[in-house]
This record gives sequence, C-alpha cells and structure tokens, in this order.
Amino acid sequence: MSFATSVKEEVTKQEATKPENIALISAIIRNNAIIDKSIIIHLENNCVTRYIFKLFKDIYNVDSIITVRNKPFNKGLSYILEIRKKQEEILKDASIINANNEKLNIPKEYIIADSDTIRSYLKGVFIATGSVNDPKTSRYHLEFTLDNLEYANFIMELLNSFKLNSRIIKREKNYTVYIKEAEKISDFLRIIRAYNAVLYFEDIRIYRDHKNMTNRLNNCEQANMDKVFLTAYNQIKDIEKLEKYDMIDLLDNKLQEVISYRLKYREASLQELSEIITKETGNKITKSGLNHRFRKIKEIISNIEKEE
Repeated sequence: MSFATSVKEEVTKQEATKPENIALISAIIRNNAIIDKSIIIHLENNCVTRYIFKLFKDIYNVDSIITVRNKPFNKGLSYILEIRKKQEEILKDASIINANNEKLNIPKEYIIADSDTIRSYLKGVFIATGSVNDPKTSRYHLEFTLDNLEYANFIMELLNSFKLNSRIIKREKNYTVYIKEAEKISDFLRIIRAYNAVLYFEDIRIYRDHKNMTNRLNNCEQANMDKVFLTAYNQIKDIEKLEKYDMIDLLDNKLQEVISYRLKYREASLQELSEIITKETGNKITKSGLNHRFRKIKEIISNIEKEE
C-alpha cells in the first residue's frame, strides 16, 4: 500500500458532523463524479468507496450501486459508485449546482463556512485527486490535480489560509496545486487529522534530516582534513625545492626551525605544528605566525625561480 493510500484510508475512519461530511461529499463529487441521469463517482480504493457509500446512506438515506472493475494491465481494481436517487437534492445540497440547476465551478460559502468544514473539504479533495510521496523517497511532494485554473486558485487559497505555501503549475490540460516543503506537508496531514500519517512522516523526516546532517558534518570534516594534507604537502614541496637549491643553511634561524619541524611532523596541521613548536622550544608561535614563515619561504623560492 502506498503512503498516499494509507493516508486516505486513515481519514475515512474519522467521525465528523453533518456539515463537515457534506463539505467532503461536495469535494468528492466536484472532482471525481460524472453527472448525467445519475451521479457516477470513480474511486480507486475499496475502503474509501465503502466510506463514501456510508456517507450517502447516512445523510440522504440513499443506497448507492457499487461496480468493481479490473484496471488495465492488471494494475488492481477500480470502483464505480452510482447514485440513481435524490440526485438533484444531493447536487444542490453539496453546492455542485445552483437553484437553476446550473453547474457551479466553486462551491457556495456555506460549504466552507468555518475552519472545520474547510478541513473536511480539503480532505475530500485529497481523497478525490490528491497524492503525497512517501517520506522515505528522495523528495517531499504533495499535490492535487485539478481541471481548471479558477478552481485551482480556489484550492490554493484554502490551503494557504493555513499558511501551507502551496503553488500552482499547469500540466497539459490540468492544473496542479502542490506543496514541496516537508514541514508544510506535515502540517497538511495534521489539518486533515491524519495523525498516524503525521507520526510516520515526522519519524522518517527526522531520521533523514539527522542522516543528512551527519553526512554534511562528515563531508566538512573530510574537506578540512584534505585541506590540512594539501597545505602540508605544498610546504614540504617548497622545502624540497630549497634543498635542491642548497638554500636552507642560508636562511635565518626562525625559518630553519619551521623547516625542521615540518619535516619531522609531515601530516600535522598548522595549529598542531604551532603547539608542538611552542611546547618543545619554549618560544610561543601562533598559527598565524607559522603561516607567515611558510609564506616567506614561498617568496624566497619564487624569487629564485624568477632569477633562473
């Protein structure tokens, strides 16, 4: 079972008020139904289908007809829920049509009258057309596929009333409202009260964030080590050039001292080397001072090479 399917099944187990259930039915019909002489709703999940069947039975005392079909290429089953009674009452009640039987693109305000009915409407939209990536995958992504721009803007505004930072992108003939931030996806799951999904999502997200942080720290540590080795390697190459030109004995005592210690402690960092010299000679030298001496050695080599 996919993560999105488990979320949809979880939210079908919630108790809700009649206005909340009507808001959910409104979203389901608006996004998944074909309306002709009957209301035909296409669904992808047995648990969700039984849940919608029960809602129509409880609210309108209507027994829907359920047809089960095989999907092409053996990709499981699809479910068709058909309502042949009280269609006009249901469609008007769910704000799918108005008093003149004209289809409404956006439901009337009473469908989303308060925070609870907005949550329920969004839950219905997610059941009908939503998907969310399992947090174990490489990216966080939640989206709704909607049929026109006006309705997509309407859903985006509902989502962003909860500060979810959703956006719209056009894809072929449809519009997709999407959320990419992990924290906002988790907030959406809380909004539709999918609390088990929230716990799962947060556990995986925390694990991934911790793992990514560990990797970043390891990468930084490795990069620092590489830098230390490269610096020491370049300093030793400079010393070897001085030896080649037979110049070491001509240098002052301070430069000869750092050359001697660098050859003795070839893999030490400048900080470590400065501490060693300070401890063994009793003459304090800082990392900056040590670096200055090695720059002076490099300048001497550069001048010799220019003269050649």
